Amino acid sequence: MAQPNGTGYVSITPLLKRLSTLESARKIEAKEIAAAVALIFTNSVSPVQFALLLWALHTTSQDYSPEVLAASAASMRGAAVHADRDALVQAITRKAKAEGAYGGGLCDIVGTGGDGHDTYNVSTTSSIIASALLMIAKHGNNSSTSLSGSADLLQHAQPRAPIIAATTEKTLPQIYNNTNYAFLYAREWHPGMKHGASVRKEVPVRTIFNLLGPLANPVHDTGLIEARILGVARKDIGPNFAQALRLSGAKKALVVCGDENLDELSCAGPTKCWWIHESERSVWDVEAGEQRKQVDITELTMSPADFGLPTHPLSAVHGGRGPAANAEILMKILRNELPSDDPVLHFVLLNTACLITVSGICEAETSAMGVGDDGLVVKERGPGGLRWREGLRRARWCIESGEALRQWEGFVGVTNQIAGGAA
Repeated sequence: MAQPNGTGYVSITPLLKRLSTLESARKIEAKEIAAAVALIFTNSVSPVQFALLLWALHTTSQDYSPEVLAASAASMRGAAVHADRDALVQAITRKAKAEGAYGGGLCDIVGTGGDGHDTYNVSTTSSIIASALLMIAKHGNNSSTSLSGSADLLQHAQPRAPIIAATTEKTLPQIYNNTNYAFLYAREWHPGMKHGASVRKEVPVRTIFNLLGPLANPVHDTGLIEARILGVARKDIGPNFAQALRLSGAKKALVVCGDENLDELSCAGPTKCWWIHESERSVWDVEAGEQRKQVDITELTMSPADFGLPTHPLSAVHGGRGPAANAEILMKILRNELPSDDPVLHFVLLNTACLITVSGICEAETSAMGVGDDGLVVKERGPGGLRWREGLRRARWCIESGEALRQWEGFVGVTNQIAGGAA
């Protein structure tokens, strides 16, 4: 497909010609597109051909193909820096967080962005809160479309911000020895992305790279990510992302899109969901030579009432005017300083409860979270047969017990310690 063209770059002209029409584009194998995408991370394709590739994938809608998304995300992860799996296993095992149907693995909650609603940084805040009960590997970056991206929020936290660049492939096990929370700063974990940054800024449409981030958590290929929530900004692409996650090996995940085309679980009304989960049926895995449970995708519709929460209009959860104001809200939430009926708090609790429930921890028949836990498991089941209200009970405990704040302070402390030692 690609040959050196005498300029130091590799030519992808044959692929671009085939992407020039819808009919021929549909016949291209995902691995061919992923191979071209991989060239970007080593600066091996010219800026002009890179821009043409992005444009062609967009105009032929190949950037929304589940197979292309999965294969291209694999290329992106392959070019990322890689943590020592054995060291990670030791750090995670030492925490012994397994409970119910949660095996103690890593969890993530992330959105594609681009929904245009400029709501508060709910997924990032939810990831921190959930770390009171779950091991979190939150993948994120600075904003490209909103007032405040996940990295921007954390970098403005007071009285002391974490040094998010200190969470590297070498330090990640050490961080998990000190806290259940880690923020994987995309800029540090995906160094090859810098080669395409200037071209991406000049392409006047959202491209495949706006979609790959949620699928490119750099520790995905360790097999240690157990559960995740992935928000998309358009309901029509929800099934594509669910299928892409399944193709990537995910067995426990929820793709969500609020009725307003919001890339979060909506606090304002219904949310369309695609639940990736193991079924009771087994299939023969030819490569492994054994029976494996089949992974299904089930469509669900959920609302705040399924968690026992009221609705709030999106206008009530816009947060602040930028990362500093949102960081102030973050700290108020972690310190349990917001009123119990605050719309932003409810928005955060809703999404936190969702991640906690999807992890499987709510399947425990008893509860022993610690101080402030009444031990009364809410066994009522909702959409998909899961205990969403128990997820909310546990999400509230994460804040009210002070455990989420403790995990946050552990992350702040260890990253500052690492950065100070490296100075």
